[in-house]
Amino acid sequence: MSLTLKIPHNDSSPGAEPAFRPFDLIAGAADQRLILFCDHASNALPPAYGDLGLCREALGRHIAFDIGAEKVVRRLAALTGAAAALALFSRLLIDPNRGEDDPTLVMRISDGALIPGNARIGEEEIARRVETYWRPYRAACAGLIDSALARGQIPVLIGIHSFTPCFQGCARRWQAGVLWDKDPRLALPLIEGLRAENIVVGDNEPYDGALLGDSMYEHSTRRGLPGALIEIRQDLLETPAHCEAWAERLARVVAPILSRAETRGIEFFGSRADPKISSA
Repeated sequence: MSLTLKIPHNDSSPGAEPAFRPFDLIAGAADQRLILFCDHASNALPPAYGDLGLCREALGRHIAFDIGAEKVVRRLAALTGAAAALALFSRLLIDPNRGEDDPTLVMRISDGALIPGNARIGEEEIARRVETYWRPYRAACAGLIDSALARGQIPVLIGIHSFTPCFQGCARRWQAGVLWDKDPRLALPLIEGLRAENIVVGDNEPYDGALLGDSMYEHSTRRGLPGALIEIRQDLLETPAHCEAWAERLARVVAPILSRAETRGIEFFGSRADPKISSA
């Protein structure tokens, strides 16, 4: 293992390292309200950070990214004409699905693995990563939403993640999970639609969808927009064919939901994670 840490830069002069792009955007069709977010699309690290002291095997694990999620998002966007934002940096660098003040924003230990490049990280370095990677990605997501609203559309927001088949030695029976806070407009039809596809669906399993400062809180809950996060079990995303099949399944499930009247307005339901946000 090697650990190389240098001050990140965006030097575009001849001979300089190419700038590391923190996100990728898919524009989507002008008449499509669906927007997809893929917070953990990549396990890539900017050259300035080397490998954070980790081996190749560790960087291929779930601690670094959500396996299969990127392929599902790109294919689902192609099938539906949805816009999408994908983070191109590993969650080990900084987690796009955590609030800026969350203590797990930069993980020093993840699933039992020490992250050497993060172990002694200070506030100055965390702030640098926020400004260089976390904030540009969040702004790109918000930009897609703002563009839809400027066109007179109420966007429907879906985050795509994946989860491990086992956790702490216990098998997870769910094939997929729908995570949500208090807004049922998208979550409940998604659960119903996936169950109609004979999928074992977790309702706020394997994680709780009410998380202060996460992507859905920031983009959906705080703005009164219909949104939910879909988790897919990673052993069901092992091949490109599996990922394509899940994208096709989600396209079938989402299509009729987009025509539902309740998804076409801004409505504030409040948050279980933040009592300061109350229902309208």
